[in-house]
Amino acid sequence: MNEKVSKPLLFRSDARKKPQRIAVAWSGGVDSTALLLLLKAQGFDVLAWHIDHGWTEQSAEQAKQLERQAMRWHIPFFTKRVEKPAQNLEAESRQLRYAAFAELADETNCFDLGLAHHQDDQVETVCMRLLQGSGVSGCQGMRTHRKQGKLHLWRPLLQTTKKELAQYLQRQGISWIEDPSNTDYNLWRNKIRHQLLPAMQVYDVDAAKLFLRLQVQATKLNETIEVLASSVNITMEHVAGASCCRVNWLQWLQQQESVKVHLLQKMLGILFADGKVLGRRHFVAIDAWRQHGANGWVSLSGCCLYRQGEYLYLCQGQKVVADSV
Repeated sequence: MNEKVSKPLLFRSDARKKPQRIAVAWSGGVDSTALLLLLKAQGFDVLAWHIDHGWTEQSAEQAKQLERQAMRWHIPFFTKRVEKPAQNLEAESRQLRYAAFAELADETNCFDLGLAHHQDDQVETVCMRLLQGSGVSGCQGMRTHRKQGKLHLWRPLLQTTKKELAQYLQRQGISWIEDPSNTDYNLWRNKIRHQLLPAMQVYDVDAAKLFLRLQVQATKLNETIEVLASSVNITMEHVAGASCCRVNWLQWLQQQESVKVHLLQKMLGILFADGKVLGRRHFVAIDAWRQHGANGWVSLSGCCLYRQGEYLYLCQGQKVVADSV
């Protein structure tokens, strides 16, 4: 068995206090199944949290199947069902999923959540954000630890490949559920995974090395930008029932362009779960809005940006939020 997978990097080099009780976002796929069992094998008190998105007719039966499997492994199992969004499937489903996780955290009194993102996911994320034009902040990719609302999110497998995780389960004779959405070419990530990255390989470009090197460089550059942005205070409040982040307008306006972008990405990260970043088209719209006097509001895919008095606001929701202030 691969040594790195049998003894993963989970919390080994992280200076933060590691949890003893941790939930795993368990879809039944190879990644989350491997993480669930690795944590249990290492002596953690694990819980399995399953979100039934209702994407397929079989999803309810699969949830029952996972519950039975968890019982055989003596792992507490909890599930929530959310409605399938009518549009913007990936982004809306992510929001619903994290809202369900927050409910499960309260119900189980467990606020540490393990996510099974691995090295291949990190490569795809950096590639996707680069293509979106999300800048230095977005190209940092996913972090090993992040606080999202009341949850502490942990990603201990970012140094491990999907192939290694599959080999780990195969050696133990453990099967997993294949997610049909992984072959849905309407999803941009799948186009990157199944078309773009293999095409790069044909031309002898090692996509993993390329994008992981970019991720390291972006992280180092972001540390410098963080220092420059530290003088600008971000605060949270609620407007018309929606969560908002705000910064001083003149302070934000006086920053270098890279720092302006960083602050907006940071505000977005506070409001939403990982995976939501502002892309090039958003910054083009923001720049045009700013050059025309910063009047009205700017729609930014699930949120809006507007100025009121001495503050710049980024809020969940759309025009109804901006019009209410």
